[in-house]
Amino acid sequence: MADKVLKCGLPDDENELKKILTPEQYRIMLENGTERPFQNAYWNHHEAGIYVDAISGVPLFSSEDKFDSGSGWPSFTKPISSDAVVELPDHSHGMTRIEVRAKGSNSHLGHVFDDGPAPTGLRYCINSASLKFIPKKS
Repeated sequence: MADKVLKCGLPDDENELKKILTPEQYRIMLENGTERPFQNAYWNHHEAGIYVDAISGVPLFSSEDKFDSGSGWPSFTKPISSDAVVELPDHSHGMTRIEVRAKGSNSHLGHVFDDGPAPTGLRYCINSASLKFIPKKS
């Protein structure tokens, strides 16, 4: 399991996290899992709003930066704030990638690739299970 979540106001043990997360969310966010492409909540989601960390509620991505990458996962050109995420080398599965983690909860979000559209050229490929969607108020 990833380092325990020990931020102020957040659950700090496995039992508390298992109460607030589904088994799939726990597997992805705390055991660095990946959900199936095209079979997740937000890959084809087009409503205006923000996507927040499913554990901490910290805003991570905006629908304004979301695009259809054809990958089957929600993809974004950038996070709302670079301070909200941490990017780390990931050498698992016989390849080198850049893992994206939520800074506040230290949970696994997905990976970032350099094959995205302008203006950043980046594709933040994020697991829906790591996110909660907050719709824009009219």
